[in-house]
Amino acid sequence: MPRRRRAEPRETAPDPVYNSTLVERFVNSMMWDGKKSVAQRAFYTALEKIQERTGDDPLKLFKKAVENCKPVLEVKTRRVGGANYQVPIEVPQNRRISLAIRWIITNARNRPEKGMPEKLANELNDAANLRGGAIKKKDDVHRMAEANKAFAHYRW
Repeated sequence: MPRRRRAEPRETAPDPVYNSTLVERFVNSMMWDGKKSVAQRAFYTALEKIQERTGDDPLKLFKKAVENCKPVLEVKTRRVGGANYQVPIEVPQNRRISLAIRWIITNARNRPEKGMPEKLANELNDAANLRGGAIKKKDDVHRMAEANKAFAHYRW
């Protein structure tokens, strides 16, 4: 924890193609070893594949996929009297987006298809249609919070 003050959130500049800060955050999360152009190429190629398959706006599908993966509740460990409790808490808006992006990228990377654009296109399509690994992760987190609702009074 910082001793002086809370770190101020940085403003993310919008991406050059869609002029969207959400797309830029997604590309920045995808990036490995500072190779932004590689991450951008993979992302934009994935959106082109979505455009070819569905025929409608790929940015709308991307936003819907991220929206569907956002968790409302999560559990945090709280130590009370020598015992650890999983306490359900509401997720702040900024963290919701971060978790959704992280889950989509992680599950896209673990898919069996060839090439990141193909994996990402399929994962985004699945997430927009309420299936796939990222949606399963969100449901697991919600189920865990629901199961530990009895410890909600330990919230701080």
